[in-house]
Amino acid sequence: MRNALTVDVEDYFHVAAFARQIDPATWDNFPLRVERNTRRLLDLFAEQDIRATFFVLGWVAERCPDLVRAIAEQGHEVACHGYSHQLIYGQTPAVFREETVRAKACLEDQAQCPVLGYRAASYSITKRSLWALDILAELGFAYDSSIFPVHHDRYGIPGSPRWPYRIDTDGGSLIEFPPSTLAVGGHRLPVAGGGYFRIYPYQLTRFALSRINRVEGRPFIFYLHPVGDRSGTTPHSCELVVHISPLYEFEPVRGAATSVVGGFQVRTGWGSAGENIHFRWSMQFKFERTIDRRF
Repeated sequence: MRNALTVDVEDYFHVAAFARQIDPATWDNFPLRVERNTRRLLDLFAEQDIRATFFVLGWVAERCPDLVRAIAEQGHEVACHGYSHQLIYGQTPAVFREETVRAKACLEDQAQCPVLGYRAASYSITKRSLWALDILAELGFAYDSSIFPVHHDRYGIPGSPRWPYRIDTDGGSLIEFPPSTLAVGGHRLPVAGGGYFRIYPYQLTRFALSRINRVEGRPFIFYLHPVGDRSGTTPHSCELVVHISPLYEFEPVRGAATSVVGGFQVRTGWGSAGENIHFRWSMQFKFERTIDRRF
């Protein structure tokens, strides 16, 4: 079973939790840790022969062009994380379009390849900002990974599909790759990584991901942030990748997108303001699972 490993390439001062304390106009006053930590991740991935998708913030790409080139040269997929890491539902469509065009053009110039994937800052494509999907399709993106099918105060569309599906917009079609969740008693527990990976006991994450693969027969999407501590070291959650990697087979989202497009047909209709998501699901994966029995 091939799963998608992803990295949101941003720095510690970009996170939404600091939005009221740190003005984006002052970001250049803070020391950058993202390049060092991301390069450490690249080394870890090389050791484990992992290929991943790196959703790179445009602001970071402009200041670390060699990092984006290194990601692409090492065989990973370069995708877009927007430009300024602002919540989309706090932006106007015009500002969102302008920033996305800027970020996509910068990444494509540095990586020297098309940028087909997008992930919103803090998964902020919600019912309030579904208009962003039209813009993404118009700008030539093939897939999105921003709609979290959970309840959360900052993001999420509860009741949306847990598995990849097609979204038809006025600007074209997109494949949506929702972050992974575990169905528990009628609720959905987010288990896709990030802060959840840092908070949960490791065994819980391992159980959830294995259940998605083995019981539900689906691939999962996992994400990390290259945000270290005050010393600038790579966070412990990123180091734990070396424990997860022998258990599962990974590939970039773009590779998974190719498999998905060829393997299923989905009709998704968005009602007024995103109400009443209707979908028809049919999907087949034929991948080999890789497990290190010694772990």
